[in-house]
Amino acid sequence: MRRKLKIKNRLGGLRLSLRMKLTLSLMAIAMVLLISSAISILEYRGMKNYVSDLMADDIRSINVSQQLTSVVDNYNLSILAIIGDDEISKLPEFDQDKFVSFCDSLKGSLTEQQLVPLADSVLYSYSAYMLTSLELEKVILSDFIDTRTWYFDRLQPVFARLRSDIDNLSAAIYDDLERNSETFELGFSRSIIPGIVAVGVGVMLVFLLLFFMLSLYVNPLYKMLDGIDNYRRFNRKYTYVFDGDDQLTELNANIIELIDENQQMRRRLKLREEKAAESESASNTGKE
Repeated sequence: MRRKLKIKNRLGGLRLSLRMKLTLSLMAIAMVLLISSAISILEYRGMKNYVSDLMADDIRSINVSQQLTSVVDNYNLSILAIIGDDEISKLPEFDQDKFVSFCDSLKGSLTEQQLVPLADSVLYSYSAYMLTSLELEKVILSDFIDTRTWYFDRLQPVFARLRSDIDNLSAAIYDDLERNSETFELGFSRSIIPGIVAVGVGVMLVFLLLFFMLSLYVNPLYKMLDGIDNYRRFNRKYTYVFDGDDQLTELNANIIELIDENQQMRRRLKLREEKAAESESASNTGKE
């Protein structure tokens, strides 16, 4: 039997051992989990870097728009402070280069093209406001123009338009920041999908591995033990045979061979005992 099994294994080609089968099964599960985890990490990192840059640009744009608001508010309040004052020693100054640099920085940091027209509107409103505010010196020197009337009727509407454009730009940037935040959340949810799939596949593979181990290895072992127990207790012939090409099949073949040899030895001993008993009985009969 053992010789037949060895010849069958040689003719069957490559044979996977029990250890190799279990190792390959566990490696397959580990590989699935590893690949899916790597995909999740790469997806999350790519999404995180992209959306983080967009959100950082939006935050910088919001800070710049707030600085623009602060600059024009301070200048407009400075003009309001001297309206109606008869003793004016110095006119308020406005740092145009700083304001323009803020605007250029803001346009350069905008990632959405739909926000650029809003930034241009701020520049146009700023130009109109500055042209109007430059009339302040003539208004103060004029004896025919009331400074309060000029401020509230002419300068304030232009300033209100400038503030409105800045506020609209800031609101649009906030909306863009909110959209990027939602994109980040959606991207994060999408990045964990491979991990969830990997866990599900891993659990399924574990159950499949458990099923095959029970059906191919554990159950045959129990049946082999039952066959050995029946032979020892009731002297029944060991007849359990199953298909396979690993060490468990070889072990079952060896058990069959050993039990057959043991049964043959028992039969020989029984025959010897019977012959010895017959010889002893015949000698006793001859003596009588």
